Amino acid sequence: MPVFEPDGRLHHIGLRPGEVGRYVLLPGDPGRVERIASRFDNPRFVAQNREYVTWTGTLDGVEVSCTSTGIGCPSTAIAVEELVGAGADTFIRVGTSGAMQRNIRTGDVGVITGAIRDEGTSRHYLPIEYPAVADVDVTAALRQGAKDAGIPFHLGIAQSKDSFYGQHEPERMPVAPMLARRWDAWMAGGAIASEMEAATLFIVASTLRARAGGAMLIFQNLDHTPPTEADRAAGDIERVIDVVIAGLRRLIAADRAAAGAAGAPAAP
Repeated sequence: MPVFEPDGRLHHIGLRPGEVGRYVLLPGDPGRVERIASRFDNPRFVAQNREYVTWTGTLDGVEVSCTSTGIGCPSTAIAVEELVGAGADTFIRVGTSGAMQRNIRTGDVGVITGAIRDEGTSRHYLPIEYPAVADVDVTAALRQGAKDAGIPFHLGIAQSKDSFYGQHEPERMPVAPMLARRWDAWMAGGAIASEMEAATLFIVASTLRARAGGAMLIFQNLDHTPPTEADRAAGDIERVIDVVIAGLRRLIAADRAAAGAAGAPAAP
């Protein structure tokens, strides 16, 4: 169970139950939260504690939120645990990643269907044989959102790692041969992007019976060359925000339709 402070706020994220919508967008960078939330109707700052910044607003008449997770899987697991305690049940990762296939260009978006558990946090939830898989409805909505936004996208598996520099400077690590061998295997298996949070997000959501998906802005950096000006222009975070907002609208509409078909009260 999440840990609450005496004033009713959750210990790490600083939120009280009811201060977030059921749908929460999850960037890593706290500096991106307000930027993403500016796409909501009537966005408002709710709380900030440590790396966790939260804004809440509405989208198509439904309350939605955006909370930063910080970098990496441990802080992501804390965020998801406590956001579920605050009332959320649907999560969409909004982030950046490195390309793992040569046909992927900077500025393309990866709609993540599952993740390689090349990290440690998710092993404290489920054995490594259990797959880290995105929710099918969230993924379908994000795929359609990419089409709606007109952004080139790729559907596939991400590698979730613990070490940024282990990917970007593997040759200087004492375990360089192992890193290179595993990286080659992930690429040969068809993984599309390397990032640092999706595997734990999917595993924690699975154990909490929540829904989760993810969309990543991809940078083509397989040869580790510095980005060009064209790369910088294409690598605008607004591209993945466009995809996620369009996908969230699709998901809200689908959830409304499903609730109506089941005879449940429709979302406002």
